[in-house]
Amino acid sequence: MLVKSHQLLRKLSRIESNFSLPPNIFGICVQRLLHVTFYSTWHPNQLNTEYGHVGKGIGKVPLANNLANLLEESTNSTEKSRKDSYYGDEKSEKMGLAKNLASLVQESYDVSNKKSKSKTRGEIKKFLEMRIKKKVKAQYRNGKYQDLMMKVIADRNTLKDAYDCIRVTSNIDLASDRDNLLFESMSEELANGNFDVGANTYSIRTRGPKGKKEELVFPELKLRVVQEAIRIVLEVVYCPHFSRISHGLRSGRGHWSALKYIRKEIPDPDWWFTLPINKKLDDCVLGKLLYSMEDKIEDHGLCGIIKDMFNARVLNLEFGSFPKGHGLPQEGVLSPILMNIYLDLFDREVYKMSMRYETSYSLESEEQKSHSKLRGWFRKQINGSSLQQHDSGKDSGVRVHCCRFMDEIFFAFSGPKEVAMAFKSEIEGILKNSLYLEVDGPADILASSDPRGVKFLGTLIRRRLKENPALQAVHKLKDKVKIFAEQKQESWDAGALRIGKKWLAHGLKKVKESEIKQLADTSSILHKVSCYRRPGMKTDHWYKMLLKIWMQHVNAKGAKNEGIVLAKLVVEPALPQELRDSYLEFQKRAKEYVYSETASTLALLSGSNSSPHSLSITETVVPVNFIIKRLHRYGLTNRDGYARTCHVLILLDDDQIIDWFTGIVHRWLRWFRGCDNFSQVKHIISDQVRMSCIRTLAAKYRIYEADIEKKFDSQLSRIPSTQEIELEEANTELISLESNFDGALMYGIKYSGLCLLSLARIVSESRPCNCFVIGCSTSVSCVYTLHVMERQRFPAWKTGFSSSIHPSLHRRRIGLCKQHLKDLFLGNISLQSIEFGAWR
Repeated sequence: MLVKSHQLLRKLSRIESNFSLPPNIFGICVQRLLHVTFYSTWHPNQLNTEYGHVGKGIGKVPLANNLANLLEESTNSTEKSRKDSYYGDEKSEKMGLAKNLASLVQESYDVSNKKSKSKTRGEIKKFLEMRIKKKVKAQYRNGKYQDLMMKVIADRNTLKDAYDCIRVTSNIDLASDRDNLLFESMSEELANGNFDVGANTYSIRTRGPKGKKEELVFPELKLRVVQEAIRIVLEVVYCPHFSRISHGLRSGRGHWSALKYIRKEIPDPDWWFTLPINKKLDDCVLGKLLYSMEDKIEDHGLCGIIKDMFNARVLNLEFGSFPKGHGLPQEGVLSPILMNIYLDLFDREVYKMSMRYETSYSLESEEQKSHSKLRGWFRKQINGSSLQQHDSGKDSGVRVHCCRFMDEIFFAFSGPKEVAMAFKSEIEGILKNSLYLEVDGPADILASSDPRGVKFLGTLIRRRLKENPALQAVHKLKDKVKIFAEQKQESWDAGALRIGKKWLAHGLKKVKESEIKQLADTSSILHKVSCYRRPGMKTDHWYKMLLKIWMQHVNAKGAKNEGIVLAKLVVEPALPQELRDSYLEFQKRAKEYVYSETASTLALLSGSNSSPHSLSITETVVPVNFIIKRLHRYGLTNRDGYARTCHVLILLDDDQIIDWFTGIVHRWLRWFRGCDNFSQVKHIISDQVRMSCIRTLAAKYRIYEADIEKKFDSQLSRIPSTQEIELEEANTELISLESNFDGALMYGIKYSGLCLLSLARIVSESRPCNCFVIGCSTSVSCVYTLHVMERQRFPAWKTGFSSSIHPSLHRRRIGLCKQHLKDLFLGNISLQSIEFGAWR
């Protein structure tokens, strides 16, 4: 009976843990079944506090405790009523069960006291910003936010939360010690308007002639905290009101959402173009920015401190000078939000213009092409005023699509080219006359069918015909034929090279004067050359001289290697003519089939009646050639495109070298994960990046590459190999991580931070050094030199990692602990987190 009761109690415990029944209902059920009551010293409110239950449910620990008390009572009553000699076995069984239930109580208590699942950095930062958000919302009165500087930014608790946000961005544990910041004094200075912006800055200049020096101004820690507090306040005020056009550094949006919108949401555009704007922050732009902010914020103190930052040159707001949103040092923490605030004026003008252009056409033609009642209503409202202005587009409907990522703007237009050119001209006028921005160079309007495409966000956007299943089968067959022909070409070259090497080895080892029959023939070339033989010259030496003269005669300098000379000039001429002709005919036929036109192939297929227009789709293409050039500039490949040793990294630790190469792979997989030719990026990763990492480690240890792969097999698994399964798994993992990434919270983290660092020196006791990352006080053992490889100008290609590092940082020495060096290589922190003025 006791065993059955125990089983029943276990079932009831499972039911209670799954459904959290109220104690009164659960107690009644047990009483009816076992005729006992539960004893518990836990108060329901205490249970809810300790274990997070909502309502009046009881916890697992009280349940197990009550079960232990119940068994103890049952055991005591049984001992009193029965003799120990007769029920000795049953008593020991009950006591064992009671001990088990007591251990269950302890286990449940230990589990409940364990720390909950650790929160991500984004979640922690969101929690900190939510506390500031409540204060900002409380200042909303009469349609505007008022006294934000006095009531919110100058609050010591706000400054503490802003400093914690900086530490979270720098991947610092909040439980560690803070810097000795006097938040009380900072709060008083901000409230009284006595905070000196210029006194809290430091500058770094480029090395070289005075006339060519460039200066970069950084904020010190106090000013960084103030900037972070202002950023949070501005994002609370403006982010909910940004238009759908904007995709840069917003929650749930990023470059991937912009490219997805272009691929999926723009149906059959006729024309498209980009607007590369260029402008440095001046008084006109700053005045326009502050004037637009007055629509939502009424606070002279906030506007005043922004002006002071601009005068101190610590506020960098440049349009078109470098890729935005990568967390570069020249990007102040306020740059992204201020740029979005300023260009939101442009987004609103685009909405007005697109609506005017789309509704300014004849009622009949529009009703035949569109069933939108809303558009028809707008068209009727402005039919009398705007119809005459754009009567060139009466014969066809017009649709305008716009996508903006920070200061990169993309337009797609459906309609006549004349209307598209008029729209583009009007847009440029708004940028120049209203927003005081300049369009950098002529931006041509390209047809969507143009194979050149347009450049946007580091990808090439173009249209192509969507292949039907029959055409896909033909192209698959073409690929197989191409691969088969390439395999035969490789076999032919390898066989000819092998024969040529044997011929050369035989000539060098076995040649004798009696075996060279051409010497007896006075008309032969060898007989004429033999007169140049010096007395005493050995036969093998003379044979080498003959080969050198022969190679000059056949002009072998143009060949890439000696194998081509042996195969093409020695072996192939000696092969039977029929064999050579049949092989060349096979390669010719295979090449003709592979490179035949798609249109003619489609015409040969039966049942292919689809129009090309209906099969057109938008694709994004990775700039593979530019990635190859970037690898060469970073020292990972040579001029011929083959992987080479990265000598700058040799003195680093093994894990640090692998982390740097892994960071390249992760950035590319994140940035280009949705592109149509992503397989080529995988090929570059497997063939170039991985091999360059192996050769760097091989040069460090001076052993063979095969031995390096065996020695570092587990570490090199982080860099995907040529196996397609590993690449897909790595890509899937990164995509899942990317979906949880919030660009508004962790700005510039995932796609930046990559730079070349070489070991400068080991830190000695005479001159100690701490980590340069803001908020980290860990003592470091090594100081590193930062190498700026290039300064990229807008609108150049983006490749998923930052290259536009200010030249003033070239060969600057920074101290980093091992954890933050790893974070910088892998892209967990950006260069924004480093305090470059720690050594001045």
